[in-house]
Amino acid sequence: MFKPWRPKSTTLWQRSAITLATLTLCSACSLAPTYQRPEVTLPAWPSAPTANNAPSVTQLRWESVYTDARLQGLIRVALERNHDLRLAVARQEQARALWGIQRADQVPTPTASLTRTGSFTPVGVANNANGFNINRFDANLNLLSFELDFWGRLANLSEAAKASFEASDEDRRVVRMGLISEVANAYLLVLELQEREQLAQQTLASREQFWQLVQRKRDAGAASDVEVSVAQGAIATAQADTVALTRQRQQAHNALALLVGGALPADLPAGRSLTDQNLAPQWAADLPSEVLLRRPDVRAAESRLRAANANIGAARAAFLPRIQLTGAVGTASTNLGSLFQDGTRSWSFVPSIQQPLFDAGRASGGVDLAQARKVEAVASYEKTLQQAFREVADLLVARDTLQQQLAAQQAYANSQMERLRLTEARYQAGTASQLDWLDAQRDHFNAQQSVRQVLRQLYGTTAQLYKALGGGDEDRG
Repeated sequence: MFKPWRPKSTTLWQRSAITLATLTLCSACSLAPTYQRPEVTLPAWPSAPTANNAPSVTQLRWESVYTDARLQGLIRVALERNHDLRLAVARQEQARALWGIQRADQVPTPTASLTRTGSFTPVGVANNANGFNINRFDANLNLLSFELDFWGRLANLSEAAKASFEASDEDRRVVRMGLISEVANAYLLVLELQEREQLAQQTLASREQFWQLVQRKRDAGAASDVEVSVAQGAIATAQADTVALTRQRQQAHNALALLVGGALPADLPAGRSLTDQNLAPQWAADLPSEVLLRRPDVRAAESRLRAANANIGAARAAFLPRIQLTGAVGTASTNLGSLFQDGTRSWSFVPSIQQPLFDAGRASGGVDLAQARKVEAVASYEKTLQQAFREVADLLVARDTLQQQLAAQQAYANSQMERLRLTEARYQAGTASQLDWLDAQRDHFNAQQSVRQVLRQLYGTTAQLYKALGGGDEDRG
């Protein structure tokens, strides 16, 4: 009668449990150097402190910076559809999976197996006069398939994989924050070119009216053919300016569509004009320069440095013995029907120690390689931090000087508007020449164009500064 197998004694099970508990509680020593963040001295920002009630960029979400409803919609669509961001997310998930795989090597891997072994040994082999068959069934619970990580090799590899995953996560944030800034800049450029194109069209319409006026004066004998030709040339110049701005606007629109990941949605809310964006807040410029340590690219560089530091410990462990434990309990029988009956119990325990004797310098080369990569990671971290400081310093200088330039440019545009008004009145009265009027109109047009350009540069600098200072923490879990 078939009876399920049960161990008569718990001695073997007790020994296995004790062994597993001991291995679980055993903390591996690490051969990795003690990690210390490199000291990088950074000066203060090259900008005067702002008022005490000025907002800090570290406290602002991107929705608080970009308040245009249409721009907010474009950014949300880009965060869902942009190809570069999707690639960064995929790389992050790959790094997460690799970390999980590496971490799994630190714990035992129990498995269950059911096997059948059949063989025949012919006559005369191994002093066998008759020949014999072997027919065997085995059911095993493999409790151990485990490397005893006494020197911390697996722990250091797991730590390196974790740091690499954290670096990829920060890389994703770099792409995300860069995408938000790029969408904002592309949107602002479209607005600038739209307004400049409208100015060019207004100028073209004004010159066409002026040409008609000159024609009537010529018909009345008060103007010459030369004046008509000058007026026609002014129309051609305005037409060329209009076409060039139309081309630039369409190209800027195509660049924005690429960032968004396809055609712009038709249901986006209405947006504001360039002059109504209000995108130049006086963020606190007296923040300590250590705020750069929260930038995702700086954090990514530090995570790669920690991974390189951990890899040194794993490389050093290659000089020391590797202890492998394999153990299983189960049953064995010559037929399947009696596999779990009394008297069929079997077990195995196979510890092994491997000590490298001669590897032609492979282990020492591995340590040298790991140490050289750490030196590279330190230099990369320091360079990233210094580049971050320069980027913020340049943007702070650009913000302050562009505000001054915008005020001066606006004052110049206002003066040219008044000049154009006076010149038109004098031309109508016959006290100003045609060239005086065209010069005044051209200078007014160029001044208005420059105001839009400087305004867009100022707003673009604000968008870049928000990214350069690390932005808000809404995407950090």
